[in-house]
Amino acid sequence: MSRPPTTRRRFLSKSLAIGAAVPFTAPNILRARNLIEKLDIAIIGSGGRGGANAASVSSENIVALCDVNENNLNSAGTRFPKARKYVDFRRLFDKEKKFDAVVVSTCEHTHAFATLPALQMGKHVYCEKPLTYNIEEARKIRLAAGKANVATQMGTQIHAGANYRRVVELIQSGAIGPVRESHTWVGRAWGRQSAEDARKHRDIVSVRERPQTGQPLPSNLNWDLWLGPAPKRPFHNVYFPGPKWYRWWDFGNGTMSDLGSHFVDLPFWALNLRHPLTVEARGPEPHPEIAPASMQATYEYGPRGKMPSLKLHWYQGSQKPQLWKEGKIPKWGSGTLFVGDKGMLISDYNKHLLLPTKDFEDFQRPEPFIPNSIGHHAEWIQACKMGTPTTCNFEYAGWLTEANHLGNVAFRAGKKLQWDAENMVATNDTDAERFIRRDYRQGWSL
Repeated sequence: MSRPPTTRRRFLSKSLAIGAAVPFTAPNILRARNLIEKLDIAIIGSGGRGGANAASVSSENIVALCDVNENNLNSAGTRFPKARKYVDFRRLFDKEKKFDAVVVSTCEHTHAFATLPALQMGKHVYCEKPLTYNIEEARKIRLAAGKANVATQMGTQIHAGANYRRVVELIQSGAIGPVRESHTWVGRAWGRQSAEDARKHRDIVSVRERPQTGQPLPSNLNWDLWLGPAPKRPFHNVYFPGPKWYRWWDFGNGTMSDLGSHFVDLPFWALNLRHPLTVEARGPEPHPEIAPASMQATYEYGPRGKMPSLKLHWYQGSQKPQLWKEGKIPKWGSGTLFVGDKGMLISDYNKHLLLPTKDFEDFQRPEPFIPNSIGHHAEWIQACKMGTPTTCNFEYAGWLTEANHLGNVAFRAGKKLQWDAENMVATNDTDAERFIRRDYRQGWSL
């Protein structure tokens, strides 16, 4: 009996079943090291976040630098004069063979293209958030990381803070009882909005439509390489430099995937979340080119072990939880509210409160059981050398990234989606497929 052909979806579906069984274990180290011996690291994307990430790993040997912006590349070259310089990271992977690890800080739409070859070469990888541009890419990267069994970390630096650890301990030890709903909101509203709203939310620029004509290309920028796998379009300063690009669907996914990586991380960690059963979103009429400034999304998760079913709500920009609007919780600019059977907990990135405060006056906190981090980058470097685990490895970060992207998929699809995680499809809307994956520009493939 002949076997059915192995389609891309069939392959990813089978791989999901295998990958789901892989625990959060430490990687096998391909070349034994100690903490004193230095890693040889390639930096892909050296300006902005890339510059900050390079500084955070500068205790190691920076042997290669790559950036499509010559100004960024030359600036990084003065800091790391022994590093070889590249404009195209594909050429870096062709020519550099003896390095140990890669730090990826390119724009969102090229994260997967710089990350996947490194994993396939058995290199350790640190990648800025969000891990990938879309759901299919997140699935591919997560599975490739599991196969490579190297040290990985997504750049969600807040995850390393002590505050998140104490919140996770409180939730998981039952301080507020079983949690059946959570609310996460952020004040940032970068997206399609009016100039007045842009000023109100301290946006960098108000953009409402795609420019009809291009502008002269800066001499320091390789625009074709910057576009990478995205559809071709002429240069314009509404896309560049960052973070202007991330409001455009061709290059990013707006606030949802960006700040969702930081703030949804907390309920995702505390409540042992992976893939939702359904997702729906509300907001302005979806625009074909630009992500929304304000929107909200609701995820439904099934029971996880002893934890009950959960509704997770996301709000961005002007959208806020009803309890926030009514003044029944502190009106923090950004935060997460856990609603349990015995009380509530509100947290932002550096503080938290148990509510109502009078009910917890004599509360005895659990003894800490999640060790404090040695630092988000330091954690990854130690994992590269010693095989210790990282807390935002690509197994965890892959699921988080998929979930965040699903909020945008539901928003753009305009309906509540029934999500089949194993097969990576919305079972009630075949049209949503175009937001889950995309075809790449000629010359680019994963």
